[in-house]
Amino acid sequence: MPSRATIIPTVLWILIAGPAMGADVAFDLEAHRGGRALLPENTLPAFANALSMGVDTLELDVGVTADGEIVISHERGLNPDLARSSDGAYISPPGTPFVRLRLDEVRTYDVGQIRPDSAYAKQFPDQRAVPGTRIPTLRELFLLVRKSGNTQVRFNIETKIDPNHPDEAPDPAAFVAKLLGVIETEGFSDRVMVQSFDWRTLQLVQRQAPTIPTVYLTLQRGTGQTVALDKATNWTAGFNPADHGRSLPRTIKAAGGAIWSPYFGDVTAALVSEAHALGLRVVVWTVNKRDDMARMIELGVDGIISDRPDLLRQVAGERGIALPAGTPVAP
Repeated sequence: MPSRATIIPTVLWILIAGPAMGADVAFDLEAHRGGRALLPENTLPAFANALSMGVDTLELDVGVTADGEIVISHERGLNPDLARSSDGAYISPPGTPFVRLRLDEVRTYDVGQIRPDSAYAKQFPDQRAVPGTRIPTLRELFLLVRKSGNTQVRFNIETKIDPNHPDEAPDPAAFVAKLLGVIETEGFSDRVMVQSFDWRTLQLVQRQAPTIPTVYLTLQRGTGQTVALDKATNWTAGFNPADHGRSLPRTIKAAGGAIWSPYFGDVTAALVSEAHALGLRVVVWTVNKRDDMARMIELGVDGIISDRPDLLRQVAGERGIALPAGTPVAP
């Protein structure tokens, strides 16, 4: 049996997380942006496809419009590789931040097809276009899940906020207040996790909604690095790994996190074991190749976020992992 199924890490997690995630949580199969290798990212068609296929968790990103609506988008504004105006032309970069647009303005853009000549299009050549698709709100996604009848699927919601670009999103307190307001009003507090690279928002969630698990995203390489082992960064809300033995799991535990979500290339078996010993779950991002999926499962991770949830289902199933049932639904 793969190491991810060992009893001790699972028991530790259940004792710490309690009812917030449910005692039946084992391996977490997450559709990244709804499964963007298959259908347009962060759209209702993509989420409907993931629900119909069967995933444990819908992973998504959210921003806030000028009139306070929570919209689903990976970027903090309109993406020039995705957004076409009413004349059918893709917008020019950079895209306008949502915080400067009303929801009715956001609705005028079509995000159902990748710009054909873009690097993004080359990355996902098999994505099926759905022209006419609009940027959805979080409320609309919750409505779709209700329509599907799926009472088990969870939501891993990332706050798209960058401490280095404070003008492109509301301040952390306003952002979290809007997000938690929608989650609570819609009655999904017991099925939601909130994740972020910007740990300021996670600290606020922990104080204001302590039953909602927080997911600490990290990236340790390249120009997009968000954490360092020897200092606090703008992303870590004042938490310094140097104060915790230069250990990210120990730092996240000290910060009050429930889940560590690192880039999969930053993960080792020793780090997974360390996180488990602290009672943290480890959910890696973003894993799209069969061999990498298999390797992560063998390392003992508790979940995988993937643009290819269809392939992840195959790999997980081959290793005896119970697969979530699909609930067919149309967007």
